Amino acid sequence: MQTLKSYALLLTMGFLAVNTAIADAPDTKQTHAAMKVATIKKMYQQDVSNQGMDYPVVLEQYGNQELQAAMKLERDYFDREEMSCHIGYDVLWDSQDPDYEQEKKFSMTDKGLVQVSLAQGSNVYYDLSCDGIDDSVDCKVADVILDEDGTSLKEYLLKTCR
Repeated sequence: MQTLKSYALLLTMGFLAVNTAIADAPDTKQTHAAMKVATIKKMYQQDVSNQGMDYPVVLEQYGNQELQAAMKLERDYFDREEMSCHIGYDVLWDSQDPDYEQEKKFSMTDKGLVQVSLAQGSNVYYDLSCDGIDDSVDCKVADVILDEDGTSLKEYLLKTCR
């Protein structure tokens, strides 16, 4: 009889643990969403402060290892071929001649991307990956989605800059 009570107690504790984990999941998702938006806001503020003159470029500084590797391919291609394989404009600002003072709105899409709506009328989408828990969450840009069709900057660079 004691064994049966022990199993019942363990089963009850298991349900409580699962319910607690499920209840905490939306908070974690919201925390990561807030951290992703904060990361992109910080990236844009740095680019505005330095008028796009950072080296390495601000996107590379905030990029994860895979995005940094794709951007390195671009630099290596330029060094080798003496011509650019880049997309042809500043992807943060969707412009060849960025207006660093324009208004920007930051939000999350249903797909979990950070959307930056620029005053000039275009949107730039960022895919971020976040590691860590609670106060030590670190988010990095995994990719930039260049248009409504889902064109990936990372894939473009990997394909074009070989």
